[in-house]
Amino acid sequence: MKDIVYFGTLLEEVSLMHFGSSNDHRGEFNKIYSEDKFNIFEKNFFDIKQINHSITIKKGTIRGMHFQKPLTEKKIIKCIRGSIFDVVVDLRYSSKNYLKWMGMTISKENQISLLMPEGFAHGFQALENNCELIYLHSEEYVESKQFGLKFDDPILAIKWPLKCMDISKRDSNFDYIKNLSFKIV
Repeated sequence: MKDIVYFGTLLEEVSLMHFGSSNDHRGEFNKIYSEDKFNIFEKNFFDIKQINHSITIKKGTIRGMHFQKPLTEKKIIKCIRGSIFDVVVDLRYSSKNYLKWMGMTISKENQISLLMPEGFAHGFQALENNCELIYLHSEEYVESKQFGLKFDDPILAIKWPLKCMDISKRDSNFDYIKNLSFKIV
């Protein structure tokens, strides 16, 4: 297994990480999380409170843009089958990057994990059929804290690589930023 590789990103607080993998005649082994390795970049990156696994069946499907309020959730996202266009949006009102977004392809093939600090919204688009993701969360899911932004909000102007082929009713009903009844700080 190769040593960990760390990548900077367009939004300084967001990180990409690659642990490497081991392959032989039996199959493959990939590390998703190592407290020691993550703490190289940020002391006590987070305690894992919840791990989720999602399967997105249809290419072009968009999930997001999700966040919780208050903005306290950190995430690690890893694609374990297929490929996605992963997007994060800075929601920290005092940040120089407020409402800026970045997107990147994360795939089974490239073995990159996204490290998302608190204060960001997250979403993705499946670039292939049958994509699977593993999410490590610093907070438990609490329905009353869950919010989202419209995936096609003109203020964000996210450039999704594919036409949106499917989106949940919940995600399609998120409001545009200009119509929110609360500040995103």
